[in-house]
Amino acid sequence: MYHYYSYFRYIHYRLALPGSSFINRICPDWKMIPELSKPSVYIKDRQKVEKILTAMRQTGPSAVQVISDFDMTLTRFAYNGKRCPTCHNILDNSKLISEDCKAELADLLKTYYPIEIDSTRPVEEKLPLMVEWWTKAHHILVQQRIRKDLLAVVVQESDAMLRDGYQLFFNHLQEHDVPLLIFSAGIGDILEEVIRQAGVFHPNVKVFSNYMEFNDTGVLQGFKGELIHVYNKHEGALLNSSHFQELKQRHNVLLLGDSLGDLSMADGVPDLENILKIGYLNDKVEERRESYLSSYDIVLEKDETMDVPNAILLHITGSK
Repeated sequence: MYHYYSYFRYIHYRLALPGSSFINRICPDWKMIPELSKPSVYIKDRQKVEKILTAMRQTGPSAVQVISDFDMTLTRFAYNGKRCPTCHNILDNSKLISEDCKAELADLLKTYYPIEIDSTRPVEEKLPLMVEWWTKAHHILVQQRIRKDLLAVVVQESDAMLRDGYQLFFNHLQEHDVPLLIFSAGIGDILEEVIRQAGVFHPNVKVFSNYMEFNDTGVLQGFKGELIHVYNKHEGALLNSSHFQELKQRHNVLLLGDSLGDLSMADGVPDLENILKIGYLNDKVEERRESYLSSYDIVLEKDETMDVPNAILLHITGSK
């Protein structure tokens, strides 16, 4: 009995290894997407992933929609060893913000970011703290009297970068009329400008985020609607139920995120049949790997590219 137990433990261990050729001998179809054998790829249940991929390919692009986070999911986490800015960071680091304001925002980041990524804390405990963080940050930004007409310049001068392969990702979705819904706890005005300047803000892209509210002279006076943070995207998904109803024939979802809070972004999708969840694990890798493997179908560890999502999209649309 011990030998059988040891053998199955060995099988399970090999299946979870990134880049393992062992899986190809069990599931020959896996070779159709060689990118899933990259060293950065971790998959806990490969049989489940293969089943979902097969179902999605059979129904094709007309039945799929993509729901994605933005910061550190569609954008790079780092470049040449240096952290890339999020939507908030783009403003924080700009000339529009005073040095005192920058120091206040940096203190907030130092206080709350470790809480956001702490896998030992329950979400219920994090929720009020995330609301506290973003409410304070937005209040500080409003005090800076930011001008709307300067946002494009701020983005242009920033170090913001979409992940390698973003052109194929956005353009392929557009070519096959696949809707892309971006859920972001960032700043929608900045987010849209990043995509616009990259030349990929196509008509199939819809953004759900925190948008600035400007007065008649174009000066920031507040933020519109309910606050969106990383752990209330479930509510955002339900608020977007009308959007999902328009796409009710699209029962398959490709979900991209970089936090456990992103997993609820598809909660408003009616009659969901298949969902493939891809998670970018960018930071605190060792301590968070297990929780990501238990939550996401595919985990991309320190991977700054869109290689895997692109390969999966090409597979689903029959282009590969």
